[in-house]
Amino acid sequence: MFSLFKENIRIAFDSIRSQLLRTILTILIIAIGITALVGILSAVSALENTISSDFSSMGANTFNVQRYDFNNQRANDKEKINPVISYREVKTFEEDYQFPFTQTSISFQGTSTAEVKYENEKTDPEVQVFGVNENYITNAGLEVELGRSFNYFDIQNSNTVCVIGSDLRKALLQDVNPLNKTISIRGSKFKVIGVLKAKGATFGNNQDLRVLMPLQKARTIYTNANINYNLSVKTDNKNMLEGAQDEAILLFRNIRGLNPIENNNFALQRSDDLINRISTITSGLSTVAWIVSIITIFGSTIALLNMMLVSVSERTREIGVRKALGAKRATIAFQFFIETIIIGQLGGLLGICLGILVGWGVSAAAGFEFTTPWLAMTSAVIITFVVAVISGLMPAIKAAKLDPVESLRYE
Repeated sequence: MFSLFKENIRIAFDSIRSQLLRTILTILIIAIGITALVGILSAVSALENTISSDFSSMGANTFNVQRYDFNNQRANDKEKINPVISYREVKTFEEDYQFPFTQTSISFQGTSTAEVKYENEKTDPEVQVFGVNENYITNAGLEVELGRSFNYFDIQNSNTVCVIGSDLRKALLQDVNPLNKTISIRGSKFKVIGVLKAKGATFGNNQDLRVLMPLQKARTIYTNANINYNLSVKTDNKNMLEGAQDEAILLFRNIRGLNPIENNNFALQRSDDLINRISTITSGLSTVAWIVSIITIFGSTIALLNMMLVSVSERTREIGVRKALGAKRATIAFQFFIETIIIGQLGGLLGICLGILVGWGVSAAAGFEFTTPWLAMTSAVIITFVVAVISGLMPAIKAAKLDPVESLRYE
């Protein structure tokens, strides 16, 4: 039995080699559909993993009070233009928000185009500078890899100290111990007290090329009147998150002087809400990938079916000879069935390789965190097998039913 199976596989490969061009074209058609499926799903998975990891690092027990929610508002819709969150508002919130087991962070971005100097070295004007309080690093899900974070006295005394990102350290202080070294930003000197653990880049935004400095000190350097401040609240007990949010909304409405019938002119956003919205978007992209792939694979099925039917017609005499020598109908059917399976799996293997390359290329170009798309690869193997079964069934039955006498007379 095994020897017969082995012989059928050998014959199948001989047949594939004898009609190489037609086989290659069929394999390419199958591979295109699998490439579309694996490639798109790989890119979508990388996108979801990257953004989810960025937001989940904030923790499910963290929420932000911000100018707009995750769905950006239309600039031309005046009714939806919320006022900036001012320094007075965030300081009032920090002082009056007394919900138990919470800590509040305040921050603002001074610039994203700073030039940082150390001795005779300087960076390109692409460094982000943030003014923060002592709770910012914890609430933002950041970690200090070397040195220490800000403490209460650093912020209250507006000390000229800073915490830098890992890429800024590589650019300026790679060959020296960065702690207690003095860097210069806009003519102001700061002592480095800590280096952040690397976070990577998202959508081209390098999160490791930045400087954090005490809030008040940053305000003396960046004095734009329309600076928008960010509030982040972290609760130690997740079960108290809903209550903490309700208290924050009520307090901030009072700070903004809203009456009971007015809508909020600010947004409250939880990190897990963002993750859920991202999952909804990526699931839609995955659906598109499946639709495109199914349409392409349907064409692949027709192409493979047509190829095998033509192959049966061209090898009618061969089938007659094998039957005359004692080959059973099941043996003939199995031979053509094996050929179809081999062609389908070769197309699937090529499509998986190309799809992974496409997904990796897109992820590398966009700065996403690429992961091996096991689900897409497994789905591709199953799909190509099903395609081969469907495409090979009719030709195999047709070959098995051929009359040996008529087949031998076929020219």
